[in-house]
Amino acid sequence: MFSFQKPKISTNEAKINELLSRGIENVFPNREFLKSKMMKGEKLTIYLGIDPTGPTLHLGHVIPLMRLGKFQELGHQIILLMGDFTAMIGDPTDKNATRRKLSQKEVLANLKEYHKQASRFISFSGSNKAMFKFNSEWLAKMNFGDVLELASLMTVDQMLKRDMFAKRREAGEPIYIHEFLYPLMQGYDSVAMDVDGEIGGNDQTFNMLAGRDLMKSLKNKEKFVVATKLIVDPTGRKMGKTENNMVALNQSPEEMFGKVMSWDDELISPGFELVTGIAIDEIELIKKSLNSGDNPKKFKLRLAKEIVTLCYGEKSAKEAEENFEKTFSKGGVPDEVSEVVVAKETLLVDILLAEKIVSSKTEWRRLIEEGAVTNMDTSDPSSRATVLEQSSVHGEQLATGRGKITDPEIKAMSGVYKIGKRRFIKIKVL
Repeated sequence: MFSFQKPKISTNEAKINELLSRGIENVFPNREFLKSKMMKGEKLTIYLGIDPTGPTLHLGHVIPLMRLGKFQELGHQIILLMGDFTAMIGDPTDKNATRRKLSQKEVLANLKEYHKQASRFISFSGSNKAMFKFNSEWLAKMNFGDVLELASLMTVDQMLKRDMFAKRREAGEPIYIHEFLYPLMQGYDSVAMDVDGEIGGNDQTFNMLAGRDLMKSLKNKEKFVVATKLIVDPTGRKMGKTENNMVALNQSPEEMFGKVMSWDDELISPGFELVTGIAIDEIELIKKSLNSGDNPKKFKLRLAKEIVTLCYGEKSAKEAEENFEKTFSKGGVPDEVSEVVVAKETLLVDILLAEKIVSSKTEWRRLIEEGAVTNMDTSDPSSRATVLEQSSVHGEQLATGRGKITDPEIKAMSGVYKIGKRRFIKIKVL
């Protein structure tokens, strides 16, 4: 999508100031150190490392990817590093239990789409193309002596300063030796590639600073670290794979649009700052409007459109917006709904489980209790008692031909069903 034709280093101070401030949580050793290097026109090598622990990148990855792309636009050398070796172990960041270790086959399957997805934000072509590397290239070749030598450069006390390890220790949860080794392995990536700096989410600060320490010890080099802000929900949980609230880059424009629209209003302002290109001055005006009581929906609609435009282009974003307005604001049904054919007497829950519309019978019962399952076009009078908003009333209230399902053991009827806010399925009963 992008093609940067000017490998010459730019020292545009306004662009550098924005790059080092917008969406940035911290810079080590400090912003002045990095700005000085950039203003001198030094060509820097900076990388972003991603462990392919899931089958898709998500909006959390887009934040550092966008900033990495800005370094590339200014003429610097950028590297997107796949942690194919470290992913097999798993970073214990923010986890209160040990991660499940992945096989090499699982890791390689996960990263299949990463290059293509990342190319929406950085360029792998042109005179200053991004490099795409794998850390198994050096980590898989290390022998036990190499590991011991590396381990001798950090202390247990340093490791225990990591908040997550401290919390697990206080809770009496086990900490395994290989988890102590993870920051060393990620830190060694910087040494192996001999970079000037690293960018990543602020949840990776400990690991990135481990690399900074190793660079000092092994290369006598002052590595800078750029820690970006995270998108977090009102409870403080980050948007990501593990928390099951991510906006994934393998989602359709319609799914992505709907997901952003489901965000809490508190995420509108940080969303504009972190994952759009809207000017900071305009974002400040949006904040003032929200604080003064303006309806947040219009700003969230714009945010959703901006994010989908960033990922899929303006045409797809416009179509996604129209689909959202039709489906959710006006109570309609999407133009494209997956259809299944089933036999008579098949329970609706069994169909939804088979089609992975719901994940379990527990989720199904919760949705029923919340009134979140709707038959969108019921026409069979004999079924009306089970789909009415008030199940004690028969037939009369179903003037619109739609009703909330109240019976978890209901048998499927032909028609379109809405499950929750954004899931639809069309069923044909033979």
